[in-house]
Amino acid sequence: MRKNKTSLEKKPFLLVILDGWGFSKNQKGNAAAQASVPCYNRLWAKYPHTVLAAAGLAVGLPKWQIGNSEAGHMNIGAGR
Repeated sequence: MRKNKTSLEKKPFLLVILDGWGFSKNQKGNAAAQASVPCYNRLWAKYPHTVLAAAGLAVGLPKWQIGNSEAGHMNIGAGR
C-alpha cells in the first residue's frame, strides 16, 4: 500500500529564535537590515519563516511597552 504524503508526515524541523533581533522593513536606524548577514539572508530566502509579535499586548505587557527576554521566553514556554 502506498503512503500518501501529507503535511502531517514526520520531517526534520528546526525552530530558530533570534532573541533581540527585531524585524522592520525600515532601513533607517535598523542595524539588522544594514548589516552584512549572508547566512541569515540565505535562510530567509530558502526556507519557510514567520515573524512573531513580541511586544505589548501580544506578550502580556501593557500596550505601549516594548518586549523583553522574560516576556518572550515565558510565552514560548507556554506555547503562545
